[in-house]
Amino acid sequence: MLNRLASLCAVVLLAATPAPAQVPLVPADPDATLVEELVVTGRLPGPAWWRVSDGDTTVYVLGVPSLAPKRMEWDRGVFERRLEGANEVILPFTNIRAKSVGVVGAGFNLLRLRSGGPFEKHLDPATQARFVAVRERLGHSAKHYPTSNPLAAGVQLASDYRESSNLTTTDPAKLVELLARRAGVPVVEKTYDIGPLLGAIIRTSPSVGRICFDEVLNQAEAGPGVTLAAARAWAQGDVHGALENERTYERCLAMVPGGRAFDERTKADTAGAIQKALAKPGHAIALVPLRPLLAQGGVLDRLRQQGFEVKTPGEV
Repeated sequence: MLNRLASLCAVVLLAATPAPAQVPLVPADPDATLVEELVVTGRLPGPAWWRVSDGDTTVYVLGVPSLAPKRMEWDRGVFERRLEGANEVILPFTNIRAKSVGVVGAGFNLLRLRSGGPFEKHLDPATQARFVAVRERLGHSAKHYPTSNPLAAGVQLASDYRESSNLTTTDPAKLVELLARRAGVPVVEKTYDIGPLLGAIIRTSPSVGRICFDEVLNQAEAGPGVTLAAARAWAQGDVHGALENERTYERCLAMVPGGRAFDERTKADTAGAIQKALAKPGHAIALVPLRPLLAQGGVLDRLRQQGFEVKTPGEV
């Protein structure tokens, strides 16, 4: 039950798909504007790294995809060198679980979402035909979408599409965590309560939820080509190419009640964790999703404003 709840909220907040350009109701993407001088192709082999320092400490920051192939291959040479002697490894702050005091409320909210289905009976004929074609290709029956909530249906469809396409929101962070623990390097994580997030899904208006559902449907029809190309670019240190697949959740997140505040909180918490790591002499590693890392008001922008030195992947 808890795994199901966590999966549901993680997809909503971290893995909605890009919005079609013609949709007029989508609000501004909070990470739409990048700090261009930070978007630099890496000079070292493998993915691009940024460096944040304060004199006696350096935090090496690896920008990671928000969606990538499972068990993606990438050159780990630079990472493994930097892992040696690291004070800690900060993982992406994307963990969402039901805390014990909120399990009952979260379960009740989930039951509210899983009612009124099957979802396709609430669709107009043209969209229904498209949706049925996609779900049948993914191998699911109408009963697999037992909801009248379009945002919840979009969440389920996104999860099904990614599973079918062998895509994940957890790599390469999952591998990095494994390697860090094997090396005896402390791992820093943060977990957020899913209870309020499920409530946010319920409070999202049907019109907004439908926009998000349509985005997911468009992506499922298009297939994983863009994601695979962006992942290849990421593995080669091509930051511009990697960012082609990085507008994955911000537009829908901005529309969900409390979504913008949650986005701000995760950025502030991530910047705070890096700042805390800078208080101990030596070096550390941090993993941060690319667009929140590089956006105006993003993690690196916040750290620069606090007076820390930030160097790009183009600086050796």
